[in-house]
Amino acid sequence: MTDLTHDVITLTGARENNLKDVTLRIPKGRLTVFTGVSGSGKSSVVFDTIAVESQRQLNETFPWFVRNRLPKYERPHVDGLEDLSPAIVVDQRPVGGHSRSTVGTMTDVYSVIRVLFSRHGTPSAGPATAYSFNDPSGMCPECDGLGRTVRPDWDRILDPDRSLAGGAVRFPPFAAGTWQGQTYTNSDDLDPDKPVERFTTAEREFLMRGRPGSTVTVKGSGGTWTTEYEGLADRFERLYLKRDLSAMSQKTRDLVREFLVDDVCPACRGARLNAAALATRIGGRNIADCARMQVTDLIAVLREIDDPVAGPVAGAAVAALERIEAIGLGYLSLDRETATLSGGEGQRLKTVRHLGSSLSGMTYIFDEPSVGLHPRDVGRLGDLLLRLRDKGNTVLVVEHDPDVIALADHVVDMGPGAGAEGGRVVFEGTPGELAASGTLTGRCLRRRTAVKEDVRQATGELWVKGADRHNLRDVTVRFPAGVLTAVTGVAGSGKTTLAGEFTAAHPDAVVVDQSSIGISGRSTPATYLGVMDTVRKIFARETGTGAGFFSFNSSGACGTCEGRGLIYTDLAFMDPVTTTCHDCEGRRFKEEVLRMTVRGASIADVLQMTAEQALGFFDDPGVRRRLRALRDVGLTYLTLGQPLSTLSGGERQRIKLATRLHRTGAVYVLDEPTTGLHMADVAGLVALLDRLVDAGNTVVVVEHNLDVVARADWVIDLGPDGGRDGGQVVFEGTPAQLLEAEGSFTGEHLRRARCQAGAPAETGVPV
Repeated sequence: MTDLTHDVITLTGARENNLKDVTLRIPKGRLTVFTGVSGSGKSSVVFDTIAVESQRQLNETFPWFVRNRLPKYERPHVDGLEDLSPAIVVDQRPVGGHSRSTVGTMTDVYSVIRVLFSRHGTPSAGPATAYSFNDPSGMCPECDGLGRTVRPDWDRILDPDRSLAGGAVRFPPFAAGTWQGQTYTNSDDLDPDKPVERFTTAEREFLMRGRPGSTVTVKGSGGTWTTEYEGLADRFERLYLKRDLSAMSQKTRDLVREFLVDDVCPACRGARLNAAALATRIGGRNIADCARMQVTDLIAVLREIDDPVAGPVAGAAVAALERIEAIGLGYLSLDRETATLSGGEGQRLKTVRHLGSSLSGMTYIFDEPSVGLHPRDVGRLGDLLLRLRDKGNTVLVVEHDPDVIALADHVVDMGPGAGAEGGRVVFEGTPGELAASGTLTGRCLRRRTAVKEDVRQATGELWVKGADRHNLRDVTVRFPAGVLTAVTGVAGSGKTTLAGEFTAAHPDAVVVDQSSIGISGRSTPATYLGVMDTVRKIFARETGTGAGFFSFNSSGACGTCEGRGLIYTDLAFMDPVTTTCHDCEGRRFKEEVLRMTVRGASIADVLQMTAEQALGFFDDPGVRRRLRALRDVGLTYLTLGQPLSTLSGGERQRIKLATRLHRTGAVYVLDEPTTGLHMADVAGLVALLDRLVDAGNTVVVVEHNLDVVARADWVIDLGPDGGRDGGQVVFEGTPAQLLEAEGSFTGEHLRRARCQAGAPAETGVPV
């Protein structure tokens, strides 16, 4: 009799990225965790192969008209994939979002609240859209639903003590002498030598807004011409307020922001809504009042509604809010902008959206869901994963955290190394069997956290005084100079805010945050590190040609693939196909460029070198310094020409760190640098941080990883909890002192990690 259970996902001959003919049988209806060092091939199996093929085949079930509007996925390099189920991917990308995206809109809870106010509020402003700050019928007309207004800072732009000819306009693009500045100094209606403070009301109005039909003559490099007069305020608003600043150069954005004032909207006072929407109330509260409340408080308010019509709507909102509370985010409010969420908060909110679904038989795929989570919060995340599994779903997780690995029904360990040294399955089995295995992951799981006892002594003091932004409660705290300081605390306790206040107080600090690096098929480690320009000049000098000849983005690019090395063929309604360019054979350059060599190597040969090989090839001090930075962060296996789009999250985080290294006497602020790192890679990162401090730098890390906290010289722990229950310093001292601290969740989990069974620690406080 034929077996119809189909209880495994069968993967045969996977060759995506660095995978080497991987064959796997993954149990369905179970929680399977994929482990391995960063770059070992975990994401290539789970995301680039299983997830892509599942989504690609699901899209094939739709009509051509619909498919043409869906994302297109290229068939992964795999011999076979059997018994797939529809995949839902929860990736590692930050939630981000623009200023109109809030916790309420992201989770769809605010939509339910809008329906509640339209049905039950008095006086009603109309349908649900009348309570939306993203709809013209509900948004505040003054700020267009943003809750804040950005206006020119005229006290900064105009110096009233000066004349127009004498530099009254201090905004450089409009200053006297520029062609735009001539609009004001050459106008017959304004005295260019008269101080602006002595202008009449009419003259001031004309300066700012002009008058229909007024003209002015200006001179430029192309000659003299007469143009329509445009008021100073009108011109500034047209060029810089009514356009997307993000489309301008970074230099222009930075300049304009110096002359802007960003403040709470005076009309809606930050509520984002118009007067009619704000006039509607339920129990004395308007919808903005509800959005400002913590989730835990809002649940209690909504439970009081027992109206036969509004009750079911309020009940639906309560059910959604209780799911948010259950994952430890009850301190958030619905009006919190998603761009301000920490990585851990964003990860959990993306997960909670799926808990209300009654679908089963799905495959949920998570990319390092523990990123940004305190050890206490990791337990709540584990509960979420198990709940999804117990509803009859298959859960696949790429993860490094030992607590998440311990929850797995099945573990697949990839390796043994990274890049070309990875791409193989080195272990399959249970978490217990993995911990007893000889793999790198197994050895790390057996290792106990060693707490640093011999700490460095501070060489000075750096202070943050009276910090009260967000939930910080008038925090004054000392950061010792010349040591490694870890800022810890549960999600929402105020760590990132405190780090931001520290950076504001010490603006010369080198900041490495969680923002993603710019990635494309044309960006490579060589271009990102700034090595490529020097390499091109070396080749130009040695061969007697132009530097642009050795750029695959310029005149040296292969004409067939335009320097991509690949040819992407869009087959309209069918799946796209990517093939290696047959002319340059994937090397990106013209044949005449490839014939030119330096010490026997062409420019393409150089781009195929690993960072370690390139260190032996180049003697230029600048190139070697940048390549050593790659070695310091453990990325010597990367080739100089590998597209950044193919790097894992941990590799991208470390290559960003590499660009900020090797300053002496600097202050470094790192926001969760262990993101995406395997336990073995964390040890390398701690060694790097130690080298930075030993070189005379001060290093501050916002971190949850207990191995980093245990090896710090000083710990600042915030809490005791998140939201309004956080924002206080609950501990300051050494890691050894943290072991004895009461009322600190970090101390509690550090004690637990130190006492876990396994091989005895070689260094640190003896057990």
